[in-house]
Amino acid sequence: MSIAPAQGRLRSLPPAFGRVWPGVAVVVAVAIAAQFLSDHYGAPAMLMALLLGIAFHFLSEEGRCGPGIELCARTVLRLGVALLGMRISVELLLGLGAGTILLLVLAIAATVGFGLAAARLLGRGWRLALLTSGAVAICGASAAMAIAAVLPKNEFSERNLIFTVLSVTVLSTVAMIFYPILAQSLGLDARATGIFFGGTIHDVAQVVGAGFSVSPEAGDTATLVKLIRVTMLAPVVIVFALATRNVGQGMDMATQNASGKPVRPPLLPGFVLAFLALAALNSLGFVPEAVSGPASDLSRWALLAGIVAVGMKTSLGRVLEVGGDAVALIVAETLFIGLFILAGIYYLGHV
Repeated sequence: MSIAPAQGRLRSLPPAFGRVWPGVAVVVAVAIAAQFLSDHYGAPAMLMALLLGIAFHFLSEEGRCGPGIELCARTVLRLGVALLGMRISVELLLGLGAGTILLLVLAIAATVGFGLAAARLLGRGWRLALLTSGAVAICGASAAMAIAAVLPKNEFSERNLIFTVLSVTVLSTVAMIFYPILAQSLGLDARATGIFFGGTIHDVAQVVGAGFSVSPEAGDTATLVKLIRVTMLAPVVIVFALATRNVGQGMDMATQNASGKPVRPPLLPGFVLAFLALAALNSLGFVPEAVSGPASDLSRWALLAGIVAVGMKTSLGRVLEVGGDAVALIVAETLFIGLFILAGIYYLGHV
């Protein structure tokens, strides 16, 4: 069978497509493989995507695949974060009550503050502190990728992102296994258990797994609480973007253009505006179920492809250079938010 017609069709496509399609095709193939492993062996899809991506790091250094991998690591990844907005609505916020929402907001703010303080004690930079604490406080890998997109870049940015995504995914899996045992030993009822899981476990899939392993009520509550945390993604990213807008100026070569002049990041990244717009449309009832369902699936696949591409861009050797103090930082942040949420649950009388 001749492949000449197919080659002719490819040559007739715009030059930009010709540059990116090899890398995009490789990323999509690896993302499908990661989802297959997740579906058949129970491993977190994000973790599989990250590890497989790192294994194919050499492709990012090969000329043909580089542009497509870069496209997936930036544009496709941000599309996935933006589409998360379709899962958010005002109705979600009203369903939990003011006390629980206030607890979640305080937990996020306190975890970020704790991360900054702990990073200073450990001698680590504020970029890593904001990245890890934001990922722990909000929604794991998705938050890490969104936050990384607005922080001023330096030579360690990609390494820190990979480390954070890998760490929160592993910690989420550990929490999914051990938190149900902890909740039972503490005597938490189904609602309190759901609040604990949804308020502390980093990734949505592990929240759902832990919640429904206890009871349907705990699973429903955990999922709802987790989506409330996802709602906080846009405000936190906006605050981080505004707070670091001028801090990185003149400090990082990545923030300067070819003439050496500082390049200021946008006041509000486009994907954050899209997240907010889609959440508003969903809250107003303008997003039908026939659209929100496929959009949610597209968001999941875009995030999966994005993390594959980020993994491909990062050398495992560089990730291992991050150091034990960084591991201690993210573990301490995870323990902190767990203790904070438990204290709040007891204060609110949910036990």
